[in-house]
Amino acid sequence: MRIGVTFPQTEIGSDPIVARDYAQAAEALGYDYINIYDHVLGAQPGDHRPGWSGVYNYQSNFHEPFTLFAYFAAVTSRVELVTGIIILPQRQTALVAKQAAEVDILSNGRFRLGVAIGWNEAEFEALNENFHNRGRRFEEQIEVMRALWTQDVVTFEGKYHTLNHVAIEPRPSRPIPIWIGGMSETAMKRAIRLGDGWFPQFRPEAPDPQGTIDRFFSLLRESGRNPDDFGVQTTFPFSGDPDDWRAHVERAASWGANHLSVNTMGIGLGGPREHIAKIEEIRRAIE
Repeated sequence: MRIGVTFPQTEIGSDPIVARDYAQAAEALGYDYINIYDHVLGAQPGDHRPGWSGVYNYQSNFHEPFTLFAYFAAVTSRVELVTGIIILPQRQTALVAKQAAEVDILSNGRFRLGVAIGWNEAEFEALNENFHNRGRRFEEQIEVMRALWTQDVVTFEGKYHTLNHVAIEPRPSRPIPIWIGGMSETAMKRAIRLGDGWFPQFRPEAPDPQGTIDRFFSLLRESGRNPDDFGVQTTFPFSGDPDDWRAHVERAASWGANHLSVNTMGIGLGGPREHIAKIEEIRRAIE
């Protein structure tokens, strides 16, 4: 089990020194990776947006993942940097490939790219991307990115992309691992078919996490892929006491997850540096 932390960006504020201290603390404590969520824009609920609802809104603090990880690449030396996830279809594919390649190069191969199709139509609208065909475009985007990372010159003609003898330089020294998020059966099948790993994200009120996990591994075996070679990363809010934290680790292991993220957002911490103190306390308890 590789244990990492989820960067508490909705609560950590904008001080770059605090962000640096958090990343360095996570590395010094022996955490294996730093996971980060993604939103470019937050929407304001109200009469102007009927029916809209979401976990985050226009007041939620989100650092930009590629930029932050370029910073973390400079101030850390070992810890893996993980996007969990980038909302891929609301971005230009070649630009994501370029940004991911740069982070991987600057971190000496410590980058893992988690991607998913997203849920917030307001972001797609503002970024001038089609919300309604995002699943179909997503699959082609992955093909294009892998080509750009591995080929000297890329020529590609797809339904959504045209690349005519182009390339990115510098390129990463390896195909960057792509892990895929999403909880529907379609998303699970997509992760198995196209990805190197899967991000199951269960809300506390999720009715049957074990059933979903069992279904995923059934689909994985049916596909012919070896579960031992496929990544599964889940996360829990680490509220409660050390017994609760150790139970999270045991629960994730029982599911077959090989990566677990410690999430300290939303558990009632009072300030940015309390997140650093909390991941230290948790690490000592579960070590």
